[in-house]
Amino acid sequence: MSEIPTELRYLSSHEWVRVEDGVAIIGITAHAQHAMGDLVFVEMPEVGTELAAGDEAGVVESVKAASDIYTPVSGEVIEINGLLEEAPETVNSDPYGEGWMFKVQIADESELENTLTADEYQAQIEDE
Repeated sequence: MSEIPTELRYLSSHEWVRVEDGVAIIGITAHAQHAMGDLVFVEMPEVGTELAAGDEAGVVESVKAASDIYTPVSGEVIEINGLLEEAPETVNSDPYGEGWMFKVQIADESELENTLTADEYQAQIEDE
């Protein structure tokens, strides 16, 4: 199993979030993409969409299954990763880097307190 980046926060539904200057960069974890297999399609929210923490924000589809993507924080979608429209497999090869999915201007940073640390996420996936 690949290393879980300690600087990120996680959702129990296998999304990660990195915060930079009040912006949440969101993707799915290596564990999630590994479990799904090769991704063939990524549906992301429209730029300008207002999301609430926990909202369904998109879908990832693999040859095996489709899975919803949830947002860990409330705010406005300010950017999507256009690379994934042409190359969804980027999520498989680099889930914590080039495979990010969308960015949200965070409305309330205190919502991050409801996310998991890397250690908490590691413990969860070991229990699955």
